[in-house]
Amino acid sequence: MIKTKFTPLALLVAAATAPVQAQVIMSEYVEGGSNNKAVELFNTSESTISLSGYTLTFYNNGDTKATNTIELNGELAAGQTYVVADDNADGVLQDAAQLLNSGSWFNGDDVIVLRNGETVLDSFGQFGFHPDGGAYTSNGVTTKDKTLRRNLDITTGRTTIDAVFDPSAEWTQFDKDDFSGLGSHSGDTGGGDDGGDDGDKPEPLVCGEAATAINAIQGSTDESPLKDQIVTIEAVVTADLQEDNQLKGFFVQSLAADMDEDNMTSEGLFVYYKDVDVKVGDQVRVQGTVQEFYNATQLGNVTQLEVCGSADVQAQMLTLPVNEVSDLEAVEGMLVSLSNNMVVADTYNLGRYGEIGLATERLYQGTQVALPGEAANKYEAENAKKFLQMDDGSTVQYPTTVPYPSTTLDAYNTLRLGDTVSNLEGVITYSFSKYRLHPTQAPAFISSNERAEKPELKGEGDLRIASFNVLNYFNGDGQGAGFPTERGAKTAEEFARQEDKLVSAITALDADVIGLMEIENDGYGEHSAIASLVAAVNAESAYTYAYVDFKAPKVGGDVIVTGIMYRTDTVEEAGEAAFTTEAPFDYYNRPPIAQSFRKLDNHEEFTVAVAHLKSKGCRSSKDDNADQGDGQACWNAVRTQGANAFADWLATNPTGNDDKDVILVGDMNAYAMEDPMRALEAKGLSNVMTHLDGNTVSYSYNFSGRMGSLDHAVASASLLTKVTDATDWHINADEPRLLDYNLYQDYDRKHAKPEGLYAGHTYRASDHDPVIVEIKTVAAEPPVDPRPVIEAGQHFTVAENTQLNTIIGMLDFSDADADVTPVERFIVTGTNMIAVNEAGQVVVAGELDYEFDNRIEFMVQAQDSAGNLSEQVQVVVNVTDVKRGDDNDGDDDSGSFGWLALFAAPLALLRRRK
Repeated sequence: MIKTKFTPLALLVAAATAPVQAQVIMSEYVEGGSNNKAVELFNTSESTISLSGYTLTFYNNGDTKATNTIELNGELAAGQTYVVADDNADGVLQDAAQLLNSGSWFNGDDVIVLRNGETVLDSFGQFGFHPDGGAYTSNGVTTKDKTLRRNLDITTGRTTIDAVFDPSAEWTQFDKDDFSGLGSHSGDTGGGDDGGDDGDKPEPLVCGEAATAINAIQGSTDESPLKDQIVTIEAVVTADLQEDNQLKGFFVQSLAADMDEDNMTSEGLFVYYKDVDVKVGDQVRVQGTVQEFYNATQLGNVTQLEVCGSADVQAQMLTLPVNEVSDLEAVEGMLVSLSNNMVVADTYNLGRYGEIGLATERLYQGTQVALPGEAANKYEAENAKKFLQMDDGSTVQYPTTVPYPSTTLDAYNTLRLGDTVSNLEGVITYSFSKYRLHPTQAPAFISSNERAEKPELKGEGDLRIASFNVLNYFNGDGQGAGFPTERGAKTAEEFARQEDKLVSAITALDADVIGLMEIENDGYGEHSAIASLVAAVNAESAYTYAYVDFKAPKVGGDVIVTGIMYRTDTVEEAGEAAFTTEAPFDYYNRPPIAQSFRKLDNHEEFTVAVAHLKSKGCRSSKDDNADQGDGQACWNAVRTQGANAFADWLATNPTGNDDKDVILVGDMNAYAMEDPMRALEAKGLSNVMTHLDGNTVSYSYNFSGRMGSLDHAVASASLLTKVTDATDWHINADEPRLLDYNLYQDYDRKHAKPEGLYAGHTYRASDHDPVIVEIKTVAAEPPVDPRPVIEAGQHFTVAENTQLNTIIGMLDFSDADADVTPVERFIVTGTNMIAVNEAGQVVVAGELDYEFDNRIEFMVQAQDSAGNLSEQVQVVVNVTDVKRGDDNDGDDDSGSFGWLALFAAPLALLRRRK
């Protein structure tokens, strides 16, 4: 990590007698208490050296395999020093450093090698050798718990790295944690040569005479065309930052008459000089050397300064986004006024460096909204055009007064991401790969992203499932002692503060089942972390919670684990609690856990699983797991493998419950469009938030000024249909980390937090926002089928010769939406003897004769007002025989008239056909 700092390096008297092979060497070695580790480098040559390709490599305990390699950058001017320090070192040491780096540093028995590419330039210690006593010691000089400074007559490095190392031969010993010489190999206080008396008195400066234009110094490219030249400028002071706890210099801008018409050349410049006090509005004439300090043009080695009077400067109007980030080079060092309001996009370093990230709008991670690779990278390139860092101009780390908002930040007067900032005017600088605005007037902050006291959901469901990363909840020995722990709170007091915040948040979730991440992996006994958390919640909640016991002393080998807690008055366990440590969950990805539940009021069953996949940090990653430059960072292959394996494991019904309703919640360490999330989708587990919103613009985390969802809920198809609502509750990601439970801001606990930043409320209980899903467990009524339905198998009976239009029965039919689209008609096919009217009544439509048609079969179909048709159904009408001419004696009279039947038969047949 590079520290945000703008302090030029110390300049020594040039070594005129330096040999031809002079080079960069190690000039100071700091092996102090705790993380107080630093190495100072010195350029013994007469030329500026680019440090690109230079590395410092550490070898621990005689090992020949490197334990840490630090890549250097920037330039090292002739006779100047460059300090590299541990990023958790003492603040005084960090202030003296130009590069801060984490990782495994060194102790007194380790080896340090300085290289340029493969070429060894210098070494400290004996490569491949582990000295006794934990240090190299000779003639009273030791490398353990001491500061060593290279003797001034040493101008070339020690290039035989496996040679016997005698620290007394080239080094002088100073006390432990003595940083007084850092930044100056000659032993002065550093800060640059501001123009001493070399015996030749310079010509005095004359105001108004010809001078070098600032636009000529800045040029139209990234580096000044006048680099290393001595120039004289005359300009107006726009920002005064000369204090020792500031930039130790001031900004100037061209007089109106000296400005050019080239939009690509800046009219502003930083002057590194504090020996003569200036103030905003002074017209000054300055002589010094043009320098490039970490890719920013400045005037240093100032020899003379005269105040010539006063003048006004009009701020240049600046509108974001710019067409290209490089367009800001044209206003580097200039006084600008932003034409548009900005929103707070990042507060990560607010407490440490007084920095706030500003943007034209809330910015999303590229892979949250676009596919990894070209699309995501293009999106991120557009983000960069909308972003500007606001810097308070101070070099003090961990100030006792937080500079923004208007020095009034506290637990209740917060500064949330998404808040609006106006009245932005200041000078533009460039350092540590970012363009920065140093305000010259107080910005105005408007609370535009208010806190929500509870999750905002529709309330249509009867079950809530939540996911919450509780940020390393470690409870010591579970009885009030056992601190510090491996992670989390360092003291019992901090633990109580952490627990108060978490309990406040968990009780407000009002959830029935909660998946937890980053719980201490210490089993499920009465003093375990999960038992402690659930007990604390029960002490404050209106409900009673229990936790799922996976009946193991630990789940997997990591120090943290996932867990499940649930409300005992709404659900009960309905399966065997399950987990697996099979690959790819034997390392990196945390073991999956799952348990099935039964809702007590309606006996609906469902399964909840919890995931915590490998983080994006790049330490030790390689090959497919190295950063591929597609926006997914490191370990993407491991996470994707974990996502696939998790889905496959769930498909085996590991809890023994085969109910199809499954929900997987957790910290996937993958944004919505990344490979692991798409792998889960392909396995039938759909992103709940994306399903509801129809997009991926939700978020639960903020990193480097970009929002995105690392925390997700994915559900099986059957459960997805029952989801009524879901949300991320933004109690953490939008809040400054200053408001968390910690008593100190730094890892070494040397910088206490200012008063008033802590409260035991919900906000900044963690760094991840909880995700809450609302479910309606009683399935909704199936959609109404608008088609009419005619009951099959209907029979009717009618006597022959029944009068036409006689109703012989009512057709049995139904219409589910009769009040909307009623049945209008019935369609009869297969006969013209029977009809069905619009009311469904079966009607005689022709003359019926038993002798010729005693069974009539036909098909009928109903049609409603919307044109919906029922299925065709067969209906049967039986025609009964009616006896004619019967007399009282029962004799058959057909004998008298039988002969007439011979004549009547053809006539009857003719009638039937008609």
